[in-house]
Amino acid sequence: MLKSHRYNALVKPHLELLHLEQFLAVARAKNFTLAANELNLSQSSLSRSVQKLEDQLGQPLFERRPREVVLTSFGEILFRQAQKILALVEDTVSTLAEEGQHGLIRLGAIPTIAPYFLPGFLKEFSEKHSNITVQVQEDTSKNLIKRCQNGELDLAILALPLFVKDLKVEELFEEELLLVVPTEHELANAQAKAITPEAIASQPFITLNEAHCLSENIRSFCNRKEIRPLAIERLSQLTTVQELVALGHGVSIIPESASKLDQSTRRVYRSFVKPRPTRTVCLIWNPYRHQNKWLETMLTYLQKRHQNK
Repeated sequence: MLKSHRYNALVKPHLELLHLEQFLAVARAKNFTLAANELNLSQSSLSRSVQKLEDQLGQPLFERRPREVVLTSFGEILFRQAQKILALVEDTVSTLAEEGQHGLIRLGAIPTIAPYFLPGFLKEFSEKHSNITVQVQEDTSKNLIKRCQNGELDLAILALPLFVKDLKVEELFEEELLLVVPTEHELANAQAKAITPEAIASQPFITLNEAHCLSENIRSFCNRKEIRPLAIERLSQLTTVQELVALGHGVSIIPESASKLDQSTRRVYRSFVKPRPTRTVCLIWNPYRHQNKWLETMLTYLQKRHQNK
């Protein structure tokens, strides 16, 4: 007798939250191995979990292909519903937690903002709201956006431009982007006029790799001015960029917030002629998730803090 692919409506399957979480991980990764690594599980354990879910529902959830797995039409329905179910569970837990005296905010920030903006802000915030613990996570824009969408983060601080769905984006402040050169460089003279974009066109240029949105800000500025600096090195850390500039490897463009904390005498920061390049720092969060009072407190604090500056 052939096995039916439809479960009996009178027999309700018992779905475990853990199995739904693991199913979502596979659906997002489109690969059992990648999902297993993300969940710190063996691939066989994850496969058994998904198979159990498919047996309970009486329908295949994935179409297995040589290099990836994709959701079936039934799997797509479960994907949407599972997201809602887990979000409701997390929101319920958050609501109950608000009855306590202490809160937790999971805050993300990109590497070109976190070390320069967060220490001062978090010090001020903790002095006024000592009952709120802030858990900081540093990552690239792409990953922070994904984690906000998935509910792994409550709030994130990034820089425009962003291309996001289902997230609230609010501009926080704008900061100037400065040219940084070695102290002995020909463009280091503080008495000289502001730097023209053409002055860096022939300079060896050090920049961050493509994972950082600051690279996009710099590229947009150069494109508008129709210049093409010669990029000789692409790095993952802003502090490494600064050090290589000091060693004479080339020049770069750095956010003003990073320059203010730089106490080295081996580098000089110069402004460009107007209109000067800038970047806009923004907040993102998921408005479709439960907005607990702790998150509302931080959002209000951030908004007022920068309205007064």
